[in-house]
Amino acid sequence: MVTQLNEAGAAWDLRGFYDDRRPATPTVGGLPYLGTVADLNAVASPLAVAVAVGSSASRAAVVARLTSAQLSFPPLVHPAVALRPAQRVALGAGCLIQRGCILTCDITLGRFVLLNLGCTVGHDAVLEDFCSLMPHANVGGGAHLAAGVYLGTNATVIHQVRVGAQTTVGAGAVVVRDLPAGCTAVGVPAKPIINEQ
Repeated sequence: MVTQLNEAGAAWDLRGFYDDRRPATPTVGGLPYLGTVADLNAVASPLAVAVAVGSSASRAAVVARLTSAQLSFPPLVHPAVALRPAQRVALGAGCLIQRGCILTCDITLGRFVLLNLGCTVGHDAVLEDFCSLMPHANVGGGAHLAAGVYLGTNATVIHQVRVGAQTTVGAGAVVVRDLPAGCTAVGVPAKPIINEQ
């Protein structure tokens, strides 16, 4: 996505990637492997970082380990996603918004929210820190996703529904009623099958 941002006129100097799992080759997708997540804390000069981890919990764990004052986490929005000031979309640090996403107006995205390919977010929706929407997930107007919610591919949360913190909504599920924190919900309509709290 950073390469696509640069093609659209941004000027990010894409240096490489960090991962605790060393890849089999020194480069992946033409980018060099630069070290582990812990190595990021040792950088000597300011560095902007995109935390590209799909799992809400794993992304939060990585961010918690990044303590260097040299690191910043700008929100990154694919250049094909139209966001205008009149839409009043608030983006927290570290947000990643992929190609094909549609956001209407008066939306709040917390820190390190991930909107994968083709997601939609309706008016007045709130997605708290570390929410993850997999491809083509949909959030209706006025819906509220608490911290760490994970929506699987093609999952839908209808308007005005609240989803509790750390809840996982399975692929293709349709949430028509509030869901508690810490559960896994699947089906149409979505029903909790596991409650981890």
